[in-house]
Amino acid sequence: MKMTKKAITLSLGLVVMGSASFAQSLDDAKKAIDAEQYQKATTMLKSLVQSQSKKGDNYFYLGDVYLRRDYIDSARAAFNQGIAADAKYALNYVGLGQADLMSNNAVSAKTNFTKALEMASRKDHTPNLYVGKAYLAIDKPDFESALPNLQKADEIDAQDKDPETFLALGDYYALQRKNSEALSSYMRALSINQGLYRATVQIGKMYKESRAFPDSETELKAVVTADPNYGPAYRELAELYRQWADFEPANAVAKNADAITNYKKYLDLTDKSYESRLRYAQILFYAKDFKTLEEETSAIATMNPNDPKNVVVLRLRGYSAYENGNFPQALQFMNDFFAKVKDTARIISEDYLYLGQAQLKNQQDSLGIINVTKALQKDSTKAIILADLAKSYYDAKNYEKAVATYEIANRFNPNGKGSLYNLYYQGVAAYVYFAKGYQAKTNPSKDVLKQGDVALTNLLKASPSTIDALLYRARIADYIDDETDPTGLKLPFYQQYLDSAEVRLAKGVQPPPSAKSMIEAYNNIASFAARKDDKAKAKLYWDKTLALDPANLDAANGIKELTAPAPKPKAQPKKK
Repeated sequence: MKMTKKAITLSLGLVVMGSASFAQSLDDAKKAIDAEQYQKATTMLKSLVQSQSKKGDNYFYLGDVYLRRDYIDSARAAFNQGIAADAKYALNYVGLGQADLMSNNAVSAKTNFTKALEMASRKDHTPNLYVGKAYLAIDKPDFESALPNLQKADEIDAQDKDPETFLALGDYYALQRKNSEALSSYMRALSINQGLYRATVQIGKMYKESRAFPDSETELKAVVTADPNYGPAYRELAELYRQWADFEPANAVAKNADAITNYKKYLDLTDKSYESRLRYAQILFYAKDFKTLEEETSAIATMNPNDPKNVVVLRLRGYSAYENGNFPQALQFMNDFFAKVKDTARIISEDYLYLGQAQLKNQQDSLGIINVTKALQKDSTKAIILADLAKSYYDAKNYEKAVATYEIANRFNPNGKGSLYNLYYQGVAAYVYFAKGYQAKTNPSKDVLKQGDVALTNLLKASPSTIDALLYRARIADYIDDETDPTGLKLPFYQQYLDSAEVRLAKGVQPPPSAKSMIEAYNNIASFAARKDDKAKAKLYWDKTLALDPANLDAANGIKELTAPAPKPKAQPKKK
């Protein structure tokens, strides 16, 4: 339960809503509480405290419902009126103690618990039982204080007549992931009352948390078969299918659809509270039903405008707006979300990712890259998003942005899905960006070439058969080399490319290497050999060019110059 105080107007003796439509027994009200039909239970109990105003248990269960709904002040009012109506009924003091725990007042809670235990009959186990349950019901359960009370309740109920004691003991162990002990306690509860659906649901939940998904499904479906109106079973089925989807990607779509279907049944059978609808919205997100998510979060946002959890609603509104293509709205929601988050530790990678993507879609490129990078720092698996963005820049021939974006994507995802393509396109984009700048005489920095070469080097380590990477390494090396007195940095890469290409041609590997690329390599090697007066090598490689393209002028003219009198050094071919 959330430890916040809420209040509603309480007039126990005067307010009765639709009481004639409900059975007016306390057992019926307790069944509604167990089924999480809290509004229905509240109406019943208000009617009971009006018609049976001297019975302290009616007030206790009314206060209990208020605590479950986080109406702490209203719960206190109910417990105090219960004490005034029946001073000997101990559980209203237990209720006050639980309200104190939820308000972070452990001292007052202990005082109220002690009073309840002192008032109780030696044969009445319920005060100890409910004190133990109170220590388990808070956000951070106090296991040390809960266990002695639950054990005492078990001791007093020596004949094991009340299955609720074992249900509570099961919860005590389950909350600590002590599954064997929890299962034993739940089974003892069911041996007393086979119709105690809460115990079976808890067993199903426990199997789910142990990833025994089929066993969990069996237990939970048994409950809805026995009672199709028992809402908590549908909620746990929804949670089961939601988690199951993550572990069976091939069946994820169907499992997520089952999760949505069952959670909708849960909502229809219960009160559709703010908290339950918020969880439904989260399930919609994981199921990628963004259209319904946008509609649902829009409705939730108006339910409790001042609830601190509304920041989660803002988050989901931003996510869904982005996924539905409403980019300006997505940016507004994500900006509002970040403005309202006080504890930055609560910000997750998806928050930075959706903010960054929304900024990119709204032409805020610099901010977008910064925030997507923050997302990758928290979760490198999100690099695929940045790689997609980089490819979009590449396809749009915005090579400067493509290089910068691929550099970040490859830094965070050097070996993951799509990494080989990312390394390749970074290298190519770096080469094209520099070449265009060189031709336009904008004096680009050679650092971008060096980064591109590193990317291609890493690609070839992982995939040596990607021979086009060798071609681009040769082209990059040509630009990196000294322009007035080149040392031939490009030659080893052109030769490696040709070695692989010629083997492929000999073996008939499909698709065959590009004749145009092979001619580029032959001509570059031949031209450099001629420059160094290695006529034999120059002729050998120009002959290889002519074998592929008999009309190639560069090769034909080069061979002519080799036999011409007083040959001049061959000029380097234009850089590609």
